[in-house]
Amino acid sequence: MSGRPSRGVIVWLTGLSGAGKSTLSAAVRDALAPSHPVEVLDGDEIRAYLSKDLGYSREDRDTNIRRIGFVARLLARHGVVAIAAAISPYASTRDEVRALAEAEGIAYIEVFVSAQLDSLVARDAKGLYRRALAGEVKNFTGVSDPYEPPAAPEVTVRTDRESVSDCTGKILKALAARGIAVPSLPGRGVAS
Repeated sequence: MSGRPSRGVIVWLTGLSGAGKSTLSAAVRDALAPSHPVEVLDGDEIRAYLSKDLGYSREDRDTNIRRIGFVARLLARHGVVAIAAAISPYASTRDEVRALAEAEGIAYIEVFVSAQLDSLVARDAKGLYRRALAGEVKNFTGVSDPYEPPAAPEVTVRTDRESVSDCTGKILKALAARGIAVPSLPGRGVAS
């Protein structure tokens, strides 16, 4: 399949803060952009523009994820590859977003962006993990608030062990398996 698909796809990147969701979403967007309409729904940007009214209670976090899921479905209905990059800590809410997409015939690819806590602390330029571990930041996902890893994601990437190119290649392969034509990455043989 080449060109604009009749239905888009939702690529949902979930993982702890600093795991690499934004970096990978940009890499996948850049790989697909020459031949596909692609939009990235970055969790930080959604918080700033669509969910500014929300806090960090479970109810507010779930509302935020539902909003991202709604926008992703709107985009995918029109042939856009919608890449959501949000912590999305609760499995039940992610499952709800998936079910709503699949009920509309929209392909959904869950990507678990994983990294060990010590690696996240080491790459945290703002020092949020250190502050959370010291008890100075409350409701910090993965430290003082829960994160429920996906039980059966379509793709798992380990950003503390794999390169951005390798992680991107795995996501592009999953897209190719869903009928989205993707460019070939050097040495990866990803093209469909």
